[in-house]
Amino acid sequence: MKKKLFGHNFAVVYRFEVVRTLKKKSFWVTMLAFPILITAVFGIAFYAGNQSDTASANLAKEKFSIGVTDNSNVISGTIIKQTGATKITDKNTGMAKVKAGKLDAYFYYPKNLAKDKVEIYAKNVGIFDNSKYQAVAQSLLQSSALAKTSPEVVAILGSKINFDVQTFQDGKSYNPMMEMIAPGVFLVLFYLIIATFGGQMMNAVVEEKENRVSEMILTTIKARTLIIGKIFAFLTLILIQMLVIVSLVAIAYLLLRNNLNLPSFALSQIPLNPGRIITSFIIFMAALLLYSGLLVAIGAAMPTAKEANQFFAIPMLLIFAPLYVAPMLITSVKTPMISFLTFFPFTAPVPLMLRNAVGNLTAIETIIGFSILTITAIIIFVIAARLFQTGAVEYSKKLSLKNVFKKK
Repeated sequence: MKKKLFGHNFAVVYRFEVVRTLKKKSFWVTMLAFPILITAVFGIAFYAGNQSDTASANLAKEKFSIGVTDNSNVISGTIIKQTGATKITDKNTGMAKVKAGKLDAYFYYPKNLAKDKVEIYAKNVGIFDNSKYQAVAQSLLQSSALAKTSPEVVAILGSKINFDVQTFQDGKSYNPMMEMIAPGVFLVLFYLIIATFGGQMMNAVVEEKENRVSEMILTTIKARTLIIGKIFAFLTLILIQMLVIVSLVAIAYLLLRNNLNLPSFALSQIPLNPGRIITSFIIFMAALLLYSGLLVAIGAAMPTAKEANQFFAIPMLLIFAPLYVAPMLITSVKTPMISFLTFFPFTAPVPLMLRNAVGNLTAIETIIGFSILTITAIIIFVIAARLFQTGAVEYSKKLSLKNVFKKK
């Protein structure tokens, strides 16, 4: 009978939280504001970059009177004529003509270009337009150098040589970077969910305490059932938000790919390793439950949302800390540091998923890591329930584990 009641109450809490949130306009506004804001920022940056490149190209093509002294003997006479520039033998003469307004610009190329500076003397045309002089002086050098050099040497010096590298493992073609993509998606999702929506989970619990709603609810529903129902409702809402955001990004990519000159990408090129994908998924789910419980526990222990937000940095530090040793995690070398990060429950999610993505996580390590995450998540759920139950009554002060577990 108790199990049936527990299941019914869980469904009631779960359905209530999901439906109530989905009916809020603020939920949809906040969710849609994120991709719109990101799109706007990237759009502005893209437009500004295009305008800057166009302006630079136009400045380099702009015609103006030029005098040139070439002591380096690099500048081609033909290119000087094509540019409409005038050869000047004396540096002082060139400077005097610019000062007198007879020339717009004068370029002095020293004998040793690698050691000495190219000197430019020109009429001021504004802080931005003055950059055209250096662009043209640079163009003269590059055009002259290209004319005297073979296309092969130009390609080598410009790092424009294309390479086709194929690696093999167990006699089969193997691309480690491509192999990482499918299992690595879960690591990206984990970071995105906790960083973007973690604060919402934590604050939702605190707000109910501050409004005294939880105190009334706990008279009819057990704290454990309420907490579990809330956490699963939060996760469902997060998945809805993620699906909407990903769908909008995908639609924008398909519609604007040609206009923005974005590269096409075939999903069929991504290798799908079922073992790694399943491993990443189960670790992702266990890690998500663990951190959801941790955030709810923090919210249950704090009297106000302001104080709860001060502790939000702790979970974020724990999940970002392993990134500082990421090069160590993706190698096959085992060290005590790697073992600690892999099996310490609050840092384990990132090393486990990252090492699985690159293929250096063994089956034994997977089982141990998953077990640690699951057991820790259960313990945190129990602690969160006790904190929530006690905090609903003692809502005006912080709670301590010692005092919570003294109470029955």
